[in-house]
Amino acid sequence: MSERDLLLPGGSKYPTIWSSFKHTLYSSHINILLVFVPIALFLRGASDSVVFTLNFIAIIPLAKLLGFATEEIALRSGSVVGSLLNATFGNAVELILGMIALNKGLVRVVQASILGSILSNILLVLGFCFLFGGIGRSEQVFNTTAAQTSTSLLAITTLSLLIPAAFSATAGDTNSNAIDSGIVNLSHGTAIILLIVYVLYLVFQLKTHSSLFEDEVDEDETPSTTLSFSVVSLVVIALFISLHAELLVGAIEGVVEVWGLNETFVGLIILPIVGNAAEHLSAVTFAMKNKMNLCIGIAISSSLQIGLLVSPVLVLTGWAIGQPMTFFFEIFETVVLFASVMIVNYLIADGKSNWLEGCLLLACYAIVALAFFYHPIV
Repeated sequence: MSERDLLLPGGSKYPTIWSSFKHTLYSSHINILLVFVPIALFLRGASDSVVFTLNFIAIIPLAKLLGFATEEIALRSGSVVGSLLNATFGNAVELILGMIALNKGLVRVVQASILGSILSNILLVLGFCFLFGGIGRSEQVFNTTAAQTSTSLLAITTLSLLIPAAFSATAGDTNSNAIDSGIVNLSHGTAIILLIVYVLYLVFQLKTHSSLFEDEVDEDETPSTTLSFSVVSLVVIALFISLHAELLVGAIEGVVEVWGLNETFVGLIILPIVGNAAEHLSAVTFAMKNKMNLCIGIAISSSLQIGLLVSPVLVLTGWAIGQPMTFFFEIFETVVLFASVMIVNYLIADGKSNWLEGCLLLACYAIVALAFFYHPIV
C-alpha cells in the first residue's frame, strides 16, 4: 500500500472533500499561523502597530495555502494555467487596492505601487527563487524562449513608461496644460494598446505556444484534493488575503510615521511586498521543488499582469472617474525599472539559474530599496 493510500480515508483511490480538507490543513507547518486570521479580524480596531503585525502574520499562512491550491490545480490543468491563476489571484488584490486609492485621488501612491510590484517580482521574488532553488543544486533549467518572450513584453511595459517621460522632458517651453493634456491622451491610447497586447499574450501562452511554458510532468505526483475543493479554496483564500491586505495597508501609514519613512518608499517597497505576498511565497515554494517554468511563470507573469493589465485598467478607470492617472512616472523611477528589466533579461538569457544569480538579483533590489529610501519625497 502506497503512502498516498495510507493518507486517504479507507485507502480510497480518489480524494474526497474531507481528505482534501485534511491535506490542505496539514500541507505545511506554517498553517499553524492560521490562528492569527480570526485574531487579526477581531482586533481590527486596535492600534496601527497591532493591526499591521497581526495582519502581516495572518497573510503568511494564507499565501502558503494559495500556493498549495494553485499547485493542486496545476497538477490537473498544467503548470501554465496554474501559474496564470496564481498571478491573477495575487494581482486581484493589487487591482482592488489600486482602485480604492485612485478613487481617493492618491494617484502618486497608485503609480508607486505599480512600479514597486513589478520591481519586487522581477528582482526580489525571482532572486529568492534562484537562491533557494539553487541551494543543493549545481543549476536549474527553464525554457529560454518562454522566459525571453516574457521579458520582451516587460520591455514593452517599460517603453510605455519611458515615452511619456521623454514626451514631457522634450516638450521644452510648451504650455504646461498642453503637455499635461498630451500625456493624458497618450496614456489613454497606450492603455488600450497594452490591453490588446495582453490578450494576444494569453493566446500565445495558453493556446498556440503553451508547450513552451509547461514544466515536465512528475509521474509520481498526483492531486491530493478534488478539483472543486481546490477551486473553491483558491477563491476563498484570495478573498481572505484581500481583506487582510486592505487592513494591513490601512495601518501602514500610522506605523511608518514612527519610522520616519517617506510615502514614495512605502508605495514602492513596502506595499508591493505585502500586496504580493501570496505569489511571492508560492513562486519560491515551486523553485525549491525544481519547478522552474512554473516559478518563473508566476514571478514574471505577475509583473506582466501588472504592466499589461492592472496599470492600463487603472489608467482607464482614472479616465472614467475623472482622476489624472497616467503612465508619466518620475524619470528616476523609470530609469530604475529600465535597468532592472535589462539585468533580468541578461540573467535568464541562457535558460539556466543558480544561487549566485539569485544573490545578484537580491543585491539589485537592495540597492533600489536604498535609493528610494534616501530619495527626496516627490
